[in-house]
Formats: sequence, C-alpha cells, structure tokens
Amino acid sequence: MTDIAYAKLLPEGIPSWHQPYWDSLKAHSVKVQKCSSCGALRYVPKEICNKCLSTAYSWAPIRPTGEVYTYTIVRRAPTAAYQAEAPYALVHVAMDDGFRMIAAMKNADPESVRIGQRVKVAYEDVTPQWTLLQFEPA
Repeated sequence: MTDIAYAKLLPEGIPSWHQPYWDSLKAHSVKVQKCSSCGALRYVPKEICNKCLSTAYSWAPIRPTGEVYTYTIVRRAPTAAYQAEAPYALVHVAMDDGFRMIAAMKNADPESVRIGQRVKVAYEDVTPQWTLLQFEPA
C-alpha cells in the first residue's frame, strides 16, 4: 500500500514475514533476523540461513552503528521526487554487528562522505504507515 502524498518509492508486496523489520523501523529500533540455530544475523530477511540452512529465526535488535564501506553520490536521480534532493549520498555500511546495509545518508554534505566514516542509523517517518532507514554521521 502506498501513500499518494509521498512521491518517492515505498515498499509494495512485501511478504508478511518481512513485516517485523518494517515494524522495528516504525518503532525507531531496527531489528534484523537472527538464526535460531547458528546465531547469524540475516539482512535482508531470508527464509533460509545462508550459513547453516536453518529456517528457524527470531528478530533481534542490532547496534545502530557502523562505518561506510563504500558510497556513491547521486547527482542525477531516478525520478523528479528524488532529483529535488540531489546531490545526495547512498552509503553501503559495514554494521558493527558484522553485516552490511544500504541507505541514504542524511545530515551530511555528500562531498564530505568518506570510506571508513563512522555512521549511525537514523529514521525518516515518511507517512503514518512507513518509516525508512537512513544513516547519519556518528
């Protein structure tokens, strides 16, 4: 379900077993899947653990910090709604819990983003139904 007042892309058709992730963003306390067999953290949510092939999992909070692994500066955005914010940085972050996440960087000049830069999770409440994960300088 999308919100017409919000012009950017929102999730559509997500499986019900992904919903706890989105609910955690709305609560401003990001959680990811944790394998019940081997303890591996799974992001993006998966039906099967890629380490031990178990299908058992729970949802666990993570440390909301990491460092920029790589990034790109978007100067020509995919739609007019995103172009209004260009240039902006998309960062690929090595989280302190040992996996990677990708999101936009907020509260930073895109030209100041650097590999190895410490960042923390930030949340953008874009509609009453949806909160998006972002990063900001730590």
